[in-house]
Amino acid sequence: MKKYYFIWFLFFGLGLQAQTQFFSSFDGTQVAYSDEGSGKAVILVHGFINTGGMWERSILKKQLLESGYRVIVPDLRGNGQSDQSENPEAYKDDAEVKDLDHFINHLNLEELDVIGYSRGSIVLAKFLVNEKRIKRAVLGGMGVDFTNPEWDRRILFMNAFDGKITEETKGAVDYATSIGANLKILHLLQKYQPVTSLEELKEISAEVLIIAGDQDLDNGNPEALKNEIPNSQLRIVPGDHNGTYKTIQFSNEIIQFLD
Repeated sequence: MKKYYFIWFLFFGLGLQAQTQFFSSFDGTQVAYSDEGSGKAVILVHGFINTGGMWERSILKKQLLESGYRVIVPDLRGNGQSDQSENPEAYKDDAEVKDLDHFINHLNLEELDVIGYSRGSIVLAKFLVNEKRIKRAVLGGMGVDFTNPEWDRRILFMNAFDGKITEETKGAVDYATSIGANLKILHLLQKYQPVTSLEELKEISAEVLIIAGDQDLDNGNPEALKNEIPNSQLRIVPGDHNGTYKTIQFSNEIIQFLD
């Protein structure tokens, strides 16, 4: 009896992360994800040099589950427990956007909300252009700069993970190295990062919340991004780029928006 109680406590009493599942995407890439709770589905899309596990460090995921949402968290291809191909073909032609489409099909979702942060917002923005099943979307930690195919920041980090390190990029490369991230894959993720034009942003039909920290202009002006998306609103909360998504203010604004 004590043995079974210990197992129950380990998985439920400690609140450990849900069991990892996998689906096979359009090209056979195995994409890992967790699926917790019930109710209306919300997908959380992680940022750069990160995995779906970033949301375990947030208040948002916990609040979503407590509010009765079904919370689904993938590791984007090249990250975490998903396949980590070093073949450039695996990342070309908006592969991550296609993954999200196949993911929703795999889950048989006819309606859902999606929340992205940092690079996750860049992938999500491209997906929103033609996707009608998403009713509400959150673009977190993002300004308008990703709409430029020659965005200097993207090119800077693309080059950094190919060995051309600058003072500005050294910290990111050192951090990625310290956690054992694959630098070649990070280079490819920047090289083939989705680009959404200003004209395409105007085609988005979902309700969109743009939310950023008051010390976060890393990716351009969030107000300028808000002005390009028809049915959108902007919230600025305390924090910098690496810390905002962990805050209660960030979570509260998103919960209010989704409700």
